[in-house]
Amino acid sequence: MERPIDVLNNAKGRRVLIKLKKGAEISGILQALDLHLNMWLESAEQTNEDGSTIKLGTLLVRGDNILYVSPEKGEKG
Repeated sequence: MERPIDVLNNAKGRRVLIKLKKGAEISGILQALDLHLNMWLESAEQTNEDGSTIKLGTLLVRGDNILYVSPEKGEKG
């Protein structure tokens, strides 16, 4: 049985969806993560509660700001 950290580790190179505690959602291609769930994303975009989108590029999201993370289904890259 896989642990949740293993699922995220296997999602490297794929797009993930991150929900932040303050309500925003960030999606991007997962490059790296650590045991604190700090995540390095490429091609990151933030979607706010009002539906507006902001392109962020390369981003480091601190694990203590994350409510949940989900790998998106589909192909790598």
